[in-house]
Amino acid sequence: MEKSNRILKSLLIAASIGALFAIVPAKAEDASATAAYKDIEATLGSVPDMFKALPDVAIAGAWAEIKGVQLNPKTALDGKTKELMGLAVAAQIPCQYCIYFHTEAARLNGASDEEIKETIAMAGIVRHWSTILNGSQVDFATFKKQTDDVFAAVKAKSQ
Repeated sequence: MEKSNRILKSLLIAASIGALFAIVPAKAEDASATAAYKDIEATLGSVPDMFKALPDVAIAGAWAEIKGVQLNPKTALDGKTKELMGLAVAAQIPCQYCIYFHTEAARLNGASDEEIKETIAMAGIVRHWSTILNGSQVDFATFKKQTDDVFAAVKAKSQ
């Protein structure tokens, strides 16, 4: 009986500690969500509904990801390149929301209509050849060797 009481006590203590951990982070997540919403509004002028669609536990991380890469001018890629890449991916998913957003963001970052058209064309070309290569089950090792040979020949010609 004493052994079962000790086990019961241990389980109650463990459950109590678990409950504390479950309660404490919720307040921290609420605070980080509030801070993220304030920063989104300060950065964008408002909080678009796309952010409000996320649970509070996800908003700070999602905003950090967007702000740290997409909106960060100090990354390896400039804003126009990042938005054109976003457009290319969005066209392939396809996502009408993303297409609209990345098209307008690309324009805001200086992309011309021709650059936008070319981005979409490149996305289509990549999708086309991906379909051919994957559907035909072209041997990947052979493909890599042939690709390396082509690039070596092009490089040799340019020197």
